[in-house]
Amino acid sequence: MKKIFALLLMLFLSFSCEKNSGSITRITQEESPIDEEDDTIDFSNENDDGIMRDLSSITIATEMGIGWNLGNSLDVEGPNETYWGNPATTQALIDEIASKGFNTVRVPITWRFHQGPGPNYTVEEAWLDRVEEVVNYVRANDMYVIINVHHEDTWLIPTYDNGAMVKDRLSKLWTQIANRFKGYSDYVIFETLNEPRYENSPQEWTGGTAEGRDMVNQYHKTSVDAIRATGGNNSLRHLMISTYAASTLPVALNALEIPNNDERTMVSLHSYFPFPFTLGGTQTTWGSDADKAALDSEMEKIKTKFTDNGKAVVLGEWSSGNQNNTPSRLAHAAYYAQAAAQRGFASIWWDNGNSGVSNDGLAIFNRQNFSWPFEAIADAIIQAYD
Repeated sequence: MKKIFALLLMLFLSFSCEKNSGSITRITQEESPIDEEDDTIDFSNENDDGIMRDLSSITIATEMGIGWNLGNSLDVEGPNETYWGNPATTQALIDEIASKGFNTVRVPITWRFHQGPGPNYTVEEAWLDRVEEVVNYVRANDMYVIINVHHEDTWLIPTYDNGAMVKDRLSKLWTQIANRFKGYSDYVIFETLNEPRYENSPQEWTGGTAEGRDMVNQYHKTSVDAIRATGGNNSLRHLMISTYAASTLPVALNALEIPNNDERTMVSLHSYFPFPFTLGGTQTTWGSDADKAALDSEMEKIKTKFTDNGKAVVLGEWSSGNQNNTPSRLAHAAYYAQAAAQRGFASIWWDNGNSGVSNDGLAIFNRQNFSWPFEAIADAIIQAYD
């Protein structure tokens, strides 16, 4: 009888509560590990007070500090978050990230496997529920959380021919996301696009074409306009805006336009620098004076372009692959984090759950057993911000 009552209560609350409220944790039995022997379900959510503070985006970025990416989970290109081998995210997992000392969790999200066709492009309620559940895991630890539109390259194509369709779908997608999180505080950050680019084109990773860069700017404006139009806290929410492919190449940096000159925006960049060492797999050592000078030059280029002109910067992805070179990885990570912190950038380590020996072995945290196989790296980048 208690189970029947609890289920009836769940149905009543889910239909009677406004969808834009941050006061209800939406849980589905399919997605959440609820003990079948438990006769009670806690629907209360005390994780977020819904307060929007009068803080600049630069101050917010400084507070965000050092972060960790929940990579290859909700952003998988498949039907559920375990599709690429990582376990389902739990409160205990996020608690461990928080207890280590990270201030921010970036939650990349792929929506296309849970979004219906046009003209409405309706997102499945269960997927919105699951995303909100993970957001609440982060907010339970009083951390910043970033949610975005990730791995949508099959339809989010930056060309004039595709522009009308993309804008329509993107606007409807962000309207739904923004309405679901409208009641949340400014600890919830929206990142309009991940690495917007024309996938598999010759210019994919070299800053794009003039057409591509123009369309990326238009897509950001479409997203920002949709978010702001939902009102409430979203009128003041801080938003992350990326360059073409989130690149730090000068052609991409110089082409970025902040939609409507919106003051509550932060520039989102991915700087896997230097690429041969971090991702390329062709350089296994790092730490010479020349290495450090080159990294300082990369950071200073970003600072001169944006921070010195009053724009906040978030290095939304950076890391290095495990090539049996832990001393060099540690030296690089410590120096990188310190260089970013000194310039007021938030920086977020890309962790894909793979800590094996390969240029794709980017994980410093083991999500299976909650251990830290590269704890020295985690501690070093956290201490850089302390």
